[in-house]
Amino acid sequence: MVPYDFDYELLVELTETHGPPGYEGNVRDIVRRELDDEVDRLESDAMGNVVGTVEGESDHEVVVAAHMDEIGFMVRRVDEKGFLAIDALGGWDPEVLRAQRVVVQTEQGKLPGVIGSVPPHTGGSEDDEERDVHDVRVDVGLPTDEVEERVDVGDLVTMDQRTQPLGDCISGKSIDNRVSVFALLELARRIEDPTATIHFVATVQEEVGLRGAQTIGVDLDPDLALALDTTVANDLSDFDEYDHVTDLGAGTAIKLKDSSVITNRKVHRRLREVAEQEGIEHQFEVLPTGGTDTGGLQRAHGSVPVGAVSIPTRYLHTPTEVAHADDISGTIELTAAFLEHEDGSHDYTL
Repeated sequence: MVPYDFDYELLVELTETHGPPGYEGNVRDIVRRELDDEVDRLESDAMGNVVGTVEGESDHEVVVAAHMDEIGFMVRRVDEKGFLAIDALGGWDPEVLRAQRVVVQTEQGKLPGVIGSVPPHTGGSEDDEERDVHDVRVDVGLPTDEVEERVDVGDLVTMDQRTQPLGDCISGKSIDNRVSVFALLELARRIEDPTATIHFVATVQEEVGLRGAQTIGVDLDPDLALALDTTVANDLSDFDEYDHVTDLGAGTAIKLKDSSVITNRKVHRRLREVAEQEGIEHQFEVLPTGGTDTGGLQRAHGSVPVGAVSIPTRYLHTPTEVAHADDISGTIELTAAFLEHEDGSHDYTL
């Protein structure tokens, strides 16, 4: 296995844990466990956001946030043949769902299932081009009456995929955004006696509309907010260079915009300045489509200056997402250096 300068086993635990939007409890348990000894105060709210606070020497307050949820599904009915019809929780391309293993989270425990695919021997399905998630069925290999006894409408379905090294990279399900939750936990370990009070926030329901981040301002009134998330790396042979957004292994990404936010220019310039001072590889992210908690944090308590640090990731919103180990380390290093120098003396007003 490739040697890492971070806790690889914790990253594997986070990415292999199941937690779709609104049902992040298993991930939340890990976050609370890891933050408990690292923060001065640990709380959660009615939506399930977790806030671990490290008290600083000044009145300056900073929120650093990463969302816990992964894209998944909810069972909407059991059909007459015992197959499960599902509804999407988050953005899925139905084409990537063919021939995938899944896990159904039932009251009686986990139930393995598969999303099948019509074999090529029969010529495939005539309506393949019109498929959407509502057309997908989960097969749990049981008679209809037994399925009806074990599975309820509203049960959750998530992908069943191991996390493993892939060259210099790491591949698995829910790299988006457990890799950033992992970075958040690493930051809480590394930062000691900060000048600013830092709130390490693990949010919920980002994949269905940035909902958790939008509620943070009810309890917190930060002077600055940073989001940690993944971003698109289309650095593949069939994409033009200008459509890459970011490149794997080229460094952590400083967000300039996505479809939910235009980051505060003073914040992203400060991130760039810190990266250059510390010799941290970095690149800039202009994401044409797709929103992040950055947008929710910007409006969570009136107007808040926001920035974001992103981890380039190939194959986002698939069961085989891929991130580069150096980019993960760089994201942690840049954010840590930024926070260690954040003392309230930088003016982010425009």
